[in-house]
Amino acid sequence: MKPWKVIDRAPAPGGGELVLHQRGEEFAIRVNGRELMSSRQHGSEEKMAEVACAGLGDKRAHVLVGGLGLGYTVRATLDRLGPSSEVVVAELVPAVVAWNQGVLAPLAGRPLEDPRVRVAARDVGDILRTAEGHYDAVLLDVDNGPEALTQEGNRWLYGERGLGTVRRALKPRGVVVVWSAAPDAAFASRLKRAGYDTQVIETPARGKGGGPLHTLFIGRARPSGA
Repeated sequence: MKPWKVIDRAPAPGGGELVLHQRGEEFAIRVNGRELMSSRQHGSEEKMAEVACAGLGDKRAHVLVGGLGLGYTVRATLDRLGPSSEVVVAELVPAVVAWNQGVLAPLAGRPLEDPRVRVAARDVGDILRTAEGHYDAVLLDVDNGPEALTQEGNRWLYGERGLGTVRRALKPRGVVVVWSAAPDAAFASRLKRAGYDTQVIETPARGKGGGPLHTLFIGRARPSGA
């Protein structure tokens, strides 16, 4: 088996280091030695987009994707939206954007070159705070889950205050989907208390290819007072 080689390094938000690795045609991003994402496993990211964008294909939809990763979530989102839609991608690390514009671009079919995409070099929370009733769907894949935080500063986002901020940024009956590496019953309960009709599904990391199960928390915003 070919050894992994380091392609590039970049500071991680909140400390530590993001490292882009390659082995043959396979890529992985690790932080402090822990794998965050891999080109071997992106079925759950694609399922995330499928769930979030259901019914939006014939609309002029506005979608926010928190976390660029290897580009698979953005590609799957674009594939489910019409030509007049807009996808905003919140990505704090300039190197991750550069990698997706360069060596990683072919993995997901060069999604950042799609004219419907706008990359925002901002914290996803800052975007949500200033987007009253704007988004049809919000996809959050900025950590390994509500408790397995890559950035400690994201903890507020998974609490009731943060989930309330997300709900206010959504259109009526808009959808938020949160990716997690593992189940989290406490987070599902918080999602309900924050004003969402809630569903939790487990989906294979490699899609039809199987692999470990990841968890998607799906919240559809209830109308105020409901």
